[in-house]
Amino acid sequence: MAYEGILKDIRICVDLGIPERIPMFGIGMPFNIKMAGITHSQYTNDIDLMTKTEVDSVLKYDYDWAIPFSDDFLEIEPLGVVTKQQENIPIAAVKYLDVSHKTVKNLKLSDCTKTGRMPSLLEVQRKIKNILKNTICLTGHVAAPFTAVSLLFGTAETLMLIHNDRQLLNEVIDFCTELEIRWAQAQLDAGADAIWLGDCVASSSFISPGQFAEFAAEPAKKVCESIKDKGGFVFYHSSENSIKHLKLAAEMGFSAINIGEGADMAEVKKQIGDKVCVMGNINPIEILWQGSPKEVEKETKRIIEAAGRNGGFIFNSAEGIVMETPEENLKAMINTVKSVGKYPISKI
Repeated sequence: MAYEGILKDIRICVDLGIPERIPMFGIGMPFNIKMAGITHSQYTNDIDLMTKTEVDSVLKYDYDWAIPFSDDFLEIEPLGVVTKQQENIPIAAVKYLDVSHKTVKNLKLSDCTKTGRMPSLLEVQRKIKNILKNTICLTGHVAAPFTAVSLLFGTAETLMLIHNDRQLLNEVIDFCTELEIRWAQAQLDAGADAIWLGDCVASSSFISPGQFAEFAAEPAKKVCESIKDKGGFVFYHSSENSIKHLKLAAEMGFSAINIGEGADMAEVKKQIGDKVCVMGNINPIEILWQGSPKEVEKETKRIIEAAGRNGGFIFNSAEGIVMETPEENLKAMINTVKSVGKYPISKI
């Protein structure tokens, strides 16, 4: 069950030590909504329903964290991006901002505690913290600056700026860096223990290691440092499986890096495990959704054997746990982590 020592154990993992047991996360929002019997739009728009969904999921499935999160656009919408909501699909952009120096010049930072949908999420975080206190790691969410630009302009337009207008790209990255620092600070003030720093557009699926180093690394590092200065953990996620990209990220000061499902966790641990705590990387589609409970158990044990035997490891899904995931598969993953992941780990 959730316990008061979880934040201490996470700190030990972040410091590359051996905790009491492996912390058990899981990007469960889609699955949690389905099991709550509500729609995604209800989860997004009702503070009490979002709170209840996350608290009930922790109590029922024994996650060691709570990460209330509806979509990527909370801090982006006030800047003028037009979004659309559908009943069971996360809010998405239907009209991005025009890509121009004039657009960037006119961008204004808003008060995260008073603007748009951000205050509602802050209230959810306060409520969850009040109910579960320090028995879980309450985790907020911000976009890393390079990925935040893609939420303003669209992914294709952002990637074209690397070739067409680097000055404009750097200007909007600077703006997004300050935006995400402020949004992260507001969530920490509301009670978050950690911030999930999402940066999927900075992954090897989109940019080279050189482009990552030039455009994504330093801004994400600045956001990370501001979070850590306020006492928060930083969990960096780009769904990455490229060792070259992961080596760069390992030097940026993150508390932990969540590893994509395509990576060899033994190799990841060998290459960066002496520099940063690693998380992940169970496949939410091929294993958690489409596999059997026995296959889930086997893969969970394999990942722990590859990356968790000597500490510095947090178990997590590589990406979101989809709504269609069989409940018995989720339970198989969590129960295996809780039974096998007690230190010292002997036989797996």
